[in-house]
Amino acid sequence: MKFVTDKDRIYATDASGKVVAEVTFPTVNGVSTINHTFVDPSLRGEGVAGKLVKLAADHIIAEGNKLAATCSYAVAWFKRHPEYKTVCSGPVACRIDIPKS
Repeated sequence: MKFVTDKDRIYATDASGKVVAEVTFPTVNGVSTINHTFVDPSLRGEGVAGKLVKLAADHIIAEGNKLAATCSYAVAWFKRHPEYKTVCSGPVACRIDIPKS
């Protein structure tokens, strides 16, 4: 699976261009907050969400920003990976996307 990195987003698409995996992390005042993780049901159980959060965390650190998380998956991931230090971690809010038909 090929992941594409944008300014505040890492994602992958299928052959038709449909987003099948995504993590978003808007940055404000030097803090990038992982606020959304999505994996298409066809890919669940393959570790894709964990790969996305790790890619995002490594990207955020490489950019010189601090880590934070409000997405419940990312919060749980950071608890399992204490080597990544967050400045704020808690499911305060999580963006929910409803697929367009």
